Amino acid sequence: MTGTPPTRLWGGRFAGGPADALARLSVSVHFDWRLAPYDLLASRAHARVLHRAGLLSEDEAHRVLVALDDLAGEVEAGEFRPTPDDEDVHTALERGLLERLGDLGGKLRAGRSRNDQIATDLRMCLRDHVRRIVAELADLCGALIGQSREHVDTPAPGMTHLQHAQPVLFAHQLLAHVQAFLRDIDRLRDWDVRAAVCPLGSGALAGSALPLDPAAVAAELGFDRPAANSIDAVSDRDFAAEFLFVAALIGVHLSRLGEEVVLWSSQEFGWIELDDAYSTGSSIMPQKK
Repeated sequence: MTGTPPTRLWGGRFAGGPADALARLSVSVHFDWRLAPYDLLASRAHARVLHRAGLLSEDEAHRVLVALDDLAGEVEAGEFRPTPDDEDVHTALERGLLERLGDLGGKLRAGRSRNDQIATDLRMCLRDHVRRIVAELADLCGALIGQSREHVDTPAPGMTHLQHAQPVLFAHQLLAHVQAFLRDIDRLRDWDVRAAVCPLGSGALAGSALPLDPAAVAAELGFDRPAANSIDAVSDRDFAAEFLFVAALIGVHLSRLGEEVVLWSSQEFGWIELDDAYSTGSSIMPQKK
């Protein structure tokens, strides 16, 4: 602990700080620091809505947005990092604002809670990563389709239990994997419809009496709509559980393809040969690839 009291986003009724054991138990910044870019995006949107509501002056809003941009640059460059005293990503970033703006940095607390912040940050993070996953899956499908076009007349034994069963085309075998990955893409797109709900504005659980504009914030952050129920918005993690299921299924489909590549490139099959750039060897058996 440093000599300066740590930044806390709670504690108004407390006469003293938490015990060291409780403070260590409460720390999550080593997990949620990866959400910092999304938290900063949400803070920009919140600053603008506070300004439109008359809760930040034109000058204050400008100073806050400039400080958020500066802080975002330092986070991206690795120049601003959480300290051992920071409880979570929200605490760390508020400390950064307070260092730049003094008391003005604390005005962003108005009308929001860590409950709606973390729910919003996590949705933004997952939606961002899902777009990258979909792009990678689409590239993989394109590569498999490209290979299949080169083997539209290449016969191959269709197998069950690794026994020759019925003749097929090698292109047909490759395209079977494409179908699985296309279903994965479809599931992720369907998932995004339900994930595109913005919790920001829900506060701790009952919204805020301040004249905020959840619909405008949702639109600025790329969501389709604000949450319909504030209690559900801050407690809902269905979207995370759904994502984990789809991600696990993608892993199964990638494993199926990987296992076939292993078989096809073996000496027993000899159907394909991996490029050296995508192969490894053995430290004791030089013939292996």
